[in-house]
Amino acid sequence: MSNCKIVEGGVASAKGFRAAGVPAGIKYSGRNDVALVAADGPCEFAGVFTTNKVAAAPVKYDRLVAKRGRAQAILANSGCANACTGGRGEQDVLKTVAATAKKLRIDPADVLVASTGVIGRPLPMDRLLKGLDLAAAALASGNAAGTEAAKAIMTTDTKMKQACVRTTIGGKTVTVGGMAKGSGMIEPNMATMLGFITTDAAIGRTMLKRALMQALARSFNRVVVDGDESTNDSLFLLASGRAGNAKIVRPGRDFDLFAEALEKVAVMLARQMAADGEGATKFVTVNVRGAKSDREAEKAARAIAKSPLAKTSWFGKDPNWGRVLAAVGYSGAEVDERRTEIFYDRVWAFRRGKVADARQLEKLAAVLARPEFSVTADLHLGEGAATIYTCDFSLDYVHINADYTT
Repeated sequence: MSNCKIVEGGVASAKGFRAAGVPAGIKYSGRNDVALVAADGPCEFAGVFTTNKVAAAPVKYDRLVAKRGRAQAILANSGCANACTGGRGEQDVLKTVAATAKKLRIDPADVLVASTGVIGRPLPMDRLLKGLDLAAAALASGNAAGTEAAKAIMTTDTKMKQACVRTTIGGKTVTVGGMAKGSGMIEPNMATMLGFITTDAAIGRTMLKRALMQALARSFNRVVVDGDESTNDSLFLLASGRAGNAKIVRPGRDFDLFAEALEKVAVMLARQMAADGEGATKFVTVNVRGAKSDREAEKAARAIAKSPLAKTSWFGKDPNWGRVLAAVGYSGAEVDERRTEIFYDRVWAFRRGKVADARQLEKLAAVLARPEFSVTADLHLGEGAATIYTCDFSLDYVHINADYTT
């Protein structure tokens, strides 16, 4: 039985953290586009970043901060990715760090920066620094502050993405809360487009990193929208230690309880990302079971989740199981169609060579009319299993990305 309780909240819900989100005119007039998260003191920090060889200036800088394993503040903006901006982009990051540290009266080495938006455009520094001033003045703890910050990191997202849980560790209440953004360019090898998670747990740097990697593998690394990976993907985890629990410095029950809470938040955020994929009308959970190994199951599940043909059939409410089976076939996983079964929710579409008849197709059409359903391929070859979160491809996906920079 889970020890976690889902509660309302986000990045400013854990003890020792404040947040703000303000409009600075970087992209849209009147819409929040600068977010600031600040801790009351230096925190243990773990971060994971894009594996794209074309990495944005903020990512290059934050990787250096991650090596120290300590941070106290995050300044993030939407509307401009500060990617492929050369020396100017790197200098703008340093200016941003210095200004944030001065405003908050903290060590510049403890400042993280993040950007999301259009690639190739320089940061409008006058507007960003104006946003910093406004955000610093608005810093507050609690749900309302976290919500304003979550709004500020949205780009093509249509909904804010927040999550928060509480658990008990060593008799102390521990909170884990966070926010994320991501709607397109989503099939990260390591993280979401942007994700910021905070906790008041007292936990050592090594164990914090370990918990983050475990949660990552089961959440953000299981999201597919379109198969593209951003230049700006960053996931930050800060721990203030204000909960008062005995510091977690080794594996054991306390670590397991914290890891469970962190994974719960990460999975909730990841599912929200998949459900809000650009132009999405369906949230789809892809399951592969009965594979030769978990690795082969994941290959097959990713192939299904990325298939444009499968994703467009879901949009059209067409139970085209042939596209699902074909994706498994080219995924690299071992498959024998004479043993394989394909289900939409619990309704079979293909069963060991047997094809759905007209009556069965009516049941399948009812499933695909739902806003949320699962697609399951049971290969009956072993014990391997994997789950990937994804969405359909609609006409709006094309429109959004055809007009993105114009």
